[in-house]
Amino acid sequence: MEHVELFFKSIFIDNMVFATFLGMCSYLAVSKKVTTAVGLGAAVIFVLAVTVPMNWLLDQYVLRPGALKWLGEEYAAYDLSFLSFILFIATIATMVQLVEIVVEKFAPALYTSLGIFLPLIAVNCAILGGSLFMQSRDIQTLGLAFNYGLSSGIGWFLAILAIAAIREKIRYSNVPAPLRGLGITFIITGLMAIGFMSFGGMLTGGDEKTETTDEVAKVEVQNTEADAQVPLAEVSQEINNK
Repeated sequence: MEHVELFFKSIFIDNMVFATFLGMCSYLAVSKKVTTAVGLGAAVIFVLAVTVPMNWLLDQYVLRPGALKWLGEEYAAYDLSFLSFILFIATIATMVQLVEIVVEKFAPALYTSLGIFLPLIAVNCAILGGSLFMQSRDIQTLGLAFNYGLSSGIGWFLAILAIAAIREKIRYSNVPAPLRGLGITFIITGLMAIGFMSFGGMLTGGDEKTETTDEVAKVEVQNTEADAQVPLAEVSQEINNK
């Protein structure tokens, strides 16, 4: 259940684009065509799904205070957390380089259309944000870290795919001249973010209902016990008087 909750929460509620507005540069620049958006979105999914669990391992066994205890007791006092940014970015840059080589080899047309934005995934704040959010939220297991990276990438992919499809349609619409281009794109992105906010109660409504029901049940039990104690107290008082 924890994996399912994290999966849907990362896609719809904590979406990288609509909740935190990370990765907006490539989101706006590469969303003019659906085919280009699909290629970049798939690359982001792969990079996040690989780098987040790898950075989780680095965080657990190298960077945290006392993480080097597995090397020996004399290393338990070391704290390498100040190297988090450097090591996270190094891991991300390595994976992005791998993706760039594969795309250039097997999809040269897509590689050309993505242009400079494919290697720029290495410094995409959404990619680094996935690893930093994983670290700050203290994700407990490697499986949850992989789940979070994959679902965050899917959320970013859905965001850029949706805006690319809309931008292809409104290209032939009668948009006012001052809003053409990025103006109408920002407006649509804001409206989509408001729409995604409606998913906020998707995973909390049942919990709140259960808590409310439990509280009502506890109050009823306490009232019943209090009502039951009153007659017993009166009977004992009458016996003492007699």
